[in-house]
Amino acid sequence: MKFADLGLSDKLLQAVESAGYSEPTPIQAQAIPPVLMMKDIIGIAQTGTGKTASFVLPMIDILASGRRRALMPRSLILAPTRELAAQVAENFEKYGKQHDLALALLIGGVQMGDQVKALNEGVDVLIATPGRLMDLFERGKILLNGCEMLVIDEADRMLDMGFIPDIETICSKLPERRQTLLFSATMPPPIEKLAQKFLTDPKRIEVSRAASTNENITAFKIPVKPREKRETLRWLLANDHVETAIIFANRKTTVREINKSLQSYGFSSGEIHGDMDQSSRIAELNRFKAGEINILVASDVAARGLDVKDVSHVFNFDTPWHPDDYVHRIGRTGRAGAKGRAFTFVTDDDAEAIANVEKLTKAKIKPFGKEDVRVELVDTKSRKQGRSDEQDDSETETETETETEGKARGKAKRAPRQDRSASEDDSPRRDSKPSRARSPRKGDDAPGKSRGGRRRNDDDEAVPAGEWNGPKPDFLSVSAL
Repeated sequence: MKFADLGLSDKLLQAVESAGYSEPTPIQAQAIPPVLMMKDIIGIAQTGTGKTASFVLPMIDILASGRRRALMPRSLILAPTRELAAQVAENFEKYGKQHDLALALLIGGVQMGDQVKALNEGVDVLIATPGRLMDLFERGKILLNGCEMLVIDEADRMLDMGFIPDIETICSKLPERRQTLLFSATMPPPIEKLAQKFLTDPKRIEVSRAASTNENITAFKIPVKPREKRETLRWLLANDHVETAIIFANRKTTVREINKSLQSYGFSSGEIHGDMDQSSRIAELNRFKAGEINILVASDVAARGLDVKDVSHVFNFDTPWHPDDYVHRIGRTGRAGAKGRAFTFVTDDDAEAIANVEKLTKAKIKPFGKEDVRVELVDTKSRKQGRSDEQDDSETETETETETEGKARGKAKRAPRQDRSASEDDSPRRDSKPSRARSPRKGDDAPGKSRGGRRRNDDDEAVPAGEWNGPKPDFLSVSAL
């Protein structure tokens, strides 16, 4: 199926094509036609499936005709976080460049003056977080009785953040006759109740089972002691072919501490959390998107709505308190068909939390190092051709490391952008201790022992398939949960 088959206008199709897209994702293919037919929609799709465009595209065509009025937006999109609201606004700007649509973004952390000015001039599309919208409504700066369309995005996140009462209040101020679209990755009972109350005969679209994880993401859990989390994180960043990574922590203070620690070890990292003002958060995100830093440490403020291409890894430094957050955290990788890897650190105190995650996703998370091979083991007999004819034929049957395998075994330098001048031996630090997961040094290749710590015979036999064949850190010996 092509976008041209969905009933979108020629101008919009040109904008979609110029953005580099020709085929819609499943949620887009199923949602766009009924939205154009003015039906109410319940869309259930995991993060990274393109659901933002599934309502932005038809809204542009629907709103192309009509007249805007001061203080009375023609459509309203509610988003749980500033980052998600900004992402929706970016979609409108990208796809609506050939349409005369006025857009306003109402979010906290910025001055109200420009927002009120935009409302006074009249807007076709109002994108807002519930808190700022309620603030302006109570001040009499906005009227909602002219709203023709309502979109509630990331409804389950709204529930987690306590916005459901605000949403109910906002819905009660809107005209009864309107089109309402509700999108969510999961459908807990309170969201089902909200949909029944404010949607009229909605079409339900579900492109994957509720709370499922992206099949392009390989997820692992790592049993670890609390005091060894930072050391384990550094080892993974240095040894798992990390290109770009997002590290999630449960507390803002932990985010700051992790970022400071990583920078002290020479990693190129930044941070984003709720204590930062909006301009600082946007600046840090832009640095990450531009590649100035390749590691972003974040609280759950960035778990949803953060759309960055080619994030290779996600690390849950803390197991999420809410299982739904797990789905959205790891959904920052494996987007748009790309492959990704996700690691979750699990302490003894996290046993119940990780069990709830596995219950929600209906899938067991594999312990790292048990069923994971990062590189392909190949027979390199051909590499040995040309050696002396006196060499025993049996020796030519042994496997040697390719360049990629050598990196996986610890020969590689530290993670991308890491400065080796800031090594662990430079100066004592609060979290420094003897490294159990170091790269091999001269003398490590003792006869009869591999770099991974296993005994190997004189024939240098191949590592059995299905086992981790890189440098083996101490945490891999911890029993799986």
